Amino acid sequence: MERNSYILQMQGITKEFPGVRALDDVNLNVHTGSIHAICGENGAGKSTLMKVLSGVYPYGTYDGKIIYMGQEMKFKNIKESEHAGIAIIHQELTMIPELSITENIFMGNEITHKGLINWAEERARTSEILKKVGLTINPDTLIKHLGVGQQQLVEIAKALSKNVKLLILDEPTSALNEADSANLLELMKGLRDKGITCIMISHKLNEIAEVSDAVTVIRDGHTVESYDVEAGKVDEDQIIKSMVGRSIENRYPEHEPKIGDIIFEVKNWCIEDPEVAGRMVCKNSSFNVRAGEIVGFAGLMGAGRTELMRSIFGKNYGIYRGGSIKIKGREVTLNSVEQAIKNGIAYVPEDRKNLGLNLLDSIRKTVVSADLDKITKGGLLSPDMEQSAAEEYRKSLKIKTSSIDVGVTTLSGGNQQKVVLSKWMFTEPDILILDEPTRGIDVGAKYEIYKLIHQLADQGKAVILVSSELPELLGMADRIYTIFEGTITGEMMSYEANQESLMKKMTITSNS
Repeated sequence: MERNSYILQMQGITKEFPGVRALDDVNLNVHTGSIHAICGENGAGKSTLMKVLSGVYPYGTYDGKIIYMGQEMKFKNIKESEHAGIAIIHQELTMIPELSITENIFMGNEITHKGLINWAEERARTSEILKKVGLTINPDTLIKHLGVGQQQLVEIAKALSKNVKLLILDEPTSALNEADSANLLELMKGLRDKGITCIMISHKLNEIAEVSDAVTVIRDGHTVESYDVEAGKVDEDQIIKSMVGRSIENRYPEHEPKIGDIIFEVKNWCIEDPEVAGRMVCKNSSFNVRAGEIVGFAGLMGAGRTELMRSIFGKNYGIYRGGSIKIKGREVTLNSVEQAIKNGIAYVPEDRKNLGLNLLDSIRKTVVSADLDKITKGGLLSPDMEQSAAEEYRKSLKIKTSSIDVGVTTLSGGNQQKVVLSKWMFTEPDILILDEPTRGIDVGAKYEIYKLIHQLADQGKAVILVSSELPELLGMADRIYTIFEGTITGEMMSYEANQESLMKKMTITSNS
C-alpha cells in the first residue's frame, strides 16, 4: 500500500460544550497502513476528537470535515462508522464480564441459520479470530476469567471480525504489564503490515517511539504539531515539550524524605481467592511502612498486589485466612472498610471508575463522601462546610473544572484521579494506599500527582505505592517490595534497585 495516500483527514474540527471549547480547529492527516500516535495531556481533547470521528458526537454537533478513504463522512452514530470500517478500542474495556468470548465478539452480529444462532460456526470463527491476535484460548471462556491484557486482545479480535480498516486504540497499554504491552505493540506492527491503519492515543512515550510512523500532539484543544517519524527515532523530550508547553527536565520531582518510625505493619497475611477454592492470592505476606516513607510494590499483572491491598483495607477482597495488622505498634482488626477508615487508612483504587468514584455524583459530594462526620453540625450535614472543603481541594490540587457542582464524569482521567485523591486526603489518613495512581494520566498531570504524594509523605504519612511502571517506582519510592504469585519475593532500597533487579524478583520462578 502506498504510504503517501491518506486514509483519514480531519480538517478544521471544532467542538464546543457549554462554556468549554474542547477542540479548536484541529487537523489530523493519517497515512494508509501506518501507525499514527496522538499525544497530549489529559483534557487536551484527544478522546473528544476520536468521538467526533466515530460518530459518538454525530455530524452537525461539530464544525469541520471528516474525509475518510477519499469521501466526506457524516456519521450519525457509532454503527455508521463501524460499518465504514472504523473501530475504537476504549481505555475502559466494554466487554460484558458474565458472557463468553464468543458471545461478546458476535454480539449484535450473530451468525444465524434459519433464525437460530449457529453456535458451532461462531465458536469456530472466534477461534480463528483469536489466533490473529495471538490468543489460543477456549472461546467459551467467560470474559471475567481473563486478565486485562487478554480482554484487550479480545476487544481487538472483535474489531478485526468486523473487517476493520482503521483501528483506534485509546491508551491501549495503560492497564497492561510490560510483557502484555510488548505483545500488543508487536500485534499493532503485524496489523500495519497487513494494511490495517492504527491510531494510538498514548501517554507512554517509549511505546510511541517504538511503533509510530507519525506523531500528532494536541494541547488545550489545538493541534500543536504533526510530523512523520522513523520508528525508534522519536524525540521523547520534544513530545513532552509540545504536550505541556514546557520541558520537564526531570519526570520525578526532587525529594528529600524525612522518615520516622514504623507506623504500619502487616504480618503473615494470607488471603484465599473468593472464586477458586484453595488458591491463595496472598501467601504469608509481611511488610512494614514508616512515617514519611513511600514504599513501592512491584509485580506483574496478576501477581496479587491489588488483592493484597484491598484485603488489608477492611477485608474488601477475598477470604481472610490469617495474619495480623499493627498500626503505630497496636494490633488492630479491620473487618470492614469503615473500620479501616476509622483507623486512619485510605485506599485510592486502581479502577477509579468502578471503585473510586460514584459516577452519578458531583465533585463537591465526592470530595467529602468518605468522612461525612467532618462536615456535620448538630447532626446535620453543612452545605457550607462541604462547599469550602471541595473548593479548597479544587484549588490546591489544580482540578480543571468550570464548577465543583459538575458531575465527576465530565472530568478527564487525570482530574478524576485528583478528585479521588481529594476524597481520601479529606479523611486525614495516617496510611495511604495508592494503587496505580497515575494510570492513564499524562506527563504533566503525573508530575502534579507526584508532588502531592511527596507532600503527603512530608506530613508524616505512610504511603504505599502500587505501580506497573518500574521507572515510576524507582523514581518515587524510598523502598520497594516485589511480589510474585501472591508471595513477597524481595525488598530493596530504591537507590540499590534497577529495572533488571526488580524484574528478576517479579518473575521469580523463571530464575529459580
